[in-house]
Amino acid sequence: MRRVRYEVNGGPEVLFVEEVPDPEPGPGEVLVGTEVVGVTLPAVRKVYEGTEPVPLGGEVAGIVVAVGEGVTGFAVGDRVTGLCFSHAYAERTLVHQDMASLIPESATAVDAVALVRSGLVARGAYEAGRPGRGDTVLITAAASAVGVLAVQLARAGGASRVVAAVGSADKAEAVRALGADEVVRYEDESWGDPVDIVLDGVGGTLLGPAVRALAPGGRLVAFSSGGGTIDAHDLLTRSASAIGFQMARIARGQPEVYARWRDELWDLHANGTLRTRVHAEIPLAEAARAHEIIEARRNVGKVVLVTGSGG
Repeated sequence: MRRVRYEVNGGPEVLFVEEVPDPEPGPGEVLVGTEVVGVTLPAVRKVYEGTEPVPLGGEVAGIVVAVGEGVTGFAVGDRVTGLCFSHAYAERTLVHQDMASLIPESATAVDAVALVRSGLVARGAYEAGRPGRGDTVLITAAASAVGVLAVQLARAGGASRVVAAVGSADKAEAVRALGADEVVRYEDESWGDPVDIVLDGVGGTLLGPAVRALAPGGRLVAFSSGGGTIDAHDLLTRSASAIGFQMARIARGQPEVYARWRDELWDLHANGTLRTRVHAEIPLAEAARAHEIIEARRNVGKVVLVTGSGG
């Protein structure tokens, strides 16, 4: 099978395709004939910021071609999506059964990769902000794979005003079409009237403006891998709070919540409340081009790799 990896850290150009044997599923694992792979900013950052090469993990969707010992609930031929912690950029990938779920007949593999993992992060981050009906919400990285779903979830959740913060003006029309009432750019002097909740998917130097966008008693939810520092004085003067959210904690520690949120995402997608947005479908062998798009923040929605296989 074909697999994409890298041996030295650097830009997209360090990625290469190799031929390797199919992996064997271990206990509790399913082997998936991959159709679609989701490309994420954390995976891209590992390539150019990491201290040493690591497997490129991520969301995958495809068909189960083998099951390991002790697997229940999945069989060969099932269409599944899930999170692969080893080599996701491959024609066949291993997914632990706890991280896998069936794809409804009405959905495509692309839908699954664009919806489930990004939607779970968006849903979890929004929930961490303790939203109340009528709250106002600002979302940074609103045009990202997580951001486009967070905008829709905030609107569906009863937010009275949804503000989308983006890096460039050319993304404004897309996020407005998904439910944003207002669009601001990161470099704008003001991000408008204060809000009750900020969902921050960027981090770094944007944490300062994100905190200053909060109304008294507001909540900042930081869920990006971008790091950064928050000024405690900015929180103090607003009686605001900062909350860190990591999806892995829910997946490992509260599997029943993880499953419930996942089912709700599929229901919202089926009834048209939640729409997936895919920026580009790129062949697996051109993974470097996908990384270039993500690294340059050009995407509106999900960037996916397609293998042309699946069985």
